Amino acid sequence: MKTCPRFLMCCTALVAVTAVLGGCNKPAAGIAGTSAASQAGANVADIDVTTNVKTALLQDPALKGADIRVETTKGDVRLIGVLDSQSQIDEAIKVARAADGAHTIHDELTVKK
Repeated sequence: MKTCPRFLMCCTALVAVTAVLGGCNKPAAGIAGTSAASQAGANVADIDVTTNVKTALLQDPALKGADIRVETTKGDVRLIGVLDSQSQIDEAIKVARAADGAHTIHDELTVKK
């Protein structure tokens, strides 16, 4: 059986076009109207980051008894509270930076007067 060269060329072109167009089917990130499920997934990740940071802070002996509030939005962590010394603040920031999932640490910690 003899195969027509035009037929092979058409089949090859069809496969190539299908592959290219198939990659265009992905929704762009950050478009208004993203599904609630994808937004819920971001919140779960933030909860995990908050838990990781809180756990790390509680396990640090230099921060024993410190009352530090941790808020996370899209991996950005805010540390809020009043500590006994600047060295405790420095330690809290260092510990938070090392926690899994934390992208940026926003320091809103102050020293007791």
